[in-house]
Amino acid sequence: MPALIETDLSHLALHARGKVRDLYNVGEFLLLVATDRISAFDHVLATGIPGKGKVLTQLSLFWFDFLKNIVPNHLITADVNKFPAELQDDRDQLEGRSMLVKRAQMFPVECVARGYLSGSGWKEYQGTGKVCGIPLPAGLRESDKLPEPIFTPATKSLDGEHDINISFDEMVARVGAPSAEKLRSLTLDIYNQASAYAEERGLILADTKFEFGTTSEGIILADEVLTPDSSRFWPKDQYAPGGAQPSFDKQFVRDYLESIHWNKQAPAPGLPDEVSSRTQQKYLEAYRLLTGKSLSL
Repeated sequence: MPALIETDLSHLALHARGKVRDLYNVGEFLLLVATDRISAFDHVLATGIPGKGKVLTQLSLFWFDFLKNIVPNHLITADVNKFPAELQDDRDQLEGRSMLVKRAQMFPVECVARGYLSGSGWKEYQGTGKVCGIPLPAGLRESDKLPEPIFTPATKSLDGEHDINISFDEMVARVGAPSAEKLRSLTLDIYNQASAYAEERGLILADTKFEFGTTSEGIILADEVLTPDSSRFWPKDQYAPGGAQPSFDKQFVRDYLESIHWNKQAPAPGLPDEVSSRTQQKYLEAYRLLTGKSLSL
């Protein structure tokens, strides 16, 4: 099965094209299609991971349903049979990887929950003893579990590539105190419920990020949810703090790019079949562990 790198729905108006998702205007709604593009070090690579978009979509659908008692979401339907007639001829590009969703006014922040010290949080802690202005105990190691989960918002830089950690006070300045407090509460509630479930399934949810928006009905959860692209999932039985952990994400991709000494400048290279295949299997394994089901691509 070849990777779907870019959708071709020329009869629709393109609303936006992200690193992974293509969004189209469909009347009062949006069509969100998860491609098989993969990014690393802030660049979309020349080759994709076959079926990755389907894994992301199906896992997001699982979590939207799992979390519906905490927060409503933007999903209208992911059943192509229920899509408007104008989309029925595009089933080969849409089946399993698309959602018809509500339009929302998106908050200009990413809502990040961290239960463990990793990634940019670990780097910041090494320099300041804090993460996003939140003081943490001295002497923590990389990948240590935090005393309690913390909320560490982020925003995009002007070039749209890098996530930049900001303090809660900065978030308040951007979205107002009532919205900031509500988003913090929702983010930590979702993290606590999802991490407890993941642990039952043999996975540690180290950290994750969410995107929220508003409609006439209030705040909704949007985009993707608790996928290997937006979250760090670690195998619980291999957890060993004091360094980086094996992860259900782009680990093989990053390792390969480091091994070829890519300068992390455009154009981004492609991936050998072995790296693509191993990455695909990681995504499928994460889906199986979290949902208890196998996904056929």
